Amino acid sequence: MTLAGAASITPASADPYDYPWCAQGPSLGYPGECAYRTYEQCLASVSGRYLYCGENPRFLFSEPPPPPPRRYQRRHRTVYPD
Repeated sequence: MTLAGAASITPASADPYDYPWCAQGPSLGYPGECAYRTYEQCLASVSGRYLYCGENPRFLFSEPPPPPPRRYQRRHRTVYPD
């Protein structure tokens, strides 16, 4: 019961390519496991594994997202009969 409650308030996991640092190596596909916000987090994860840390190319070369489109509200004129 406690675990079910904790699971329901846990935030949804982020996209695996959202973070700037990736664990990389032959056992992981390109660009690797990009789940680390800092280089230190990545180093801790790859410690003792045949992996290394590299910058996420999707994060490095991505453009900032475009601004959301403007939403125009249709304004209605009140027409009074003569």
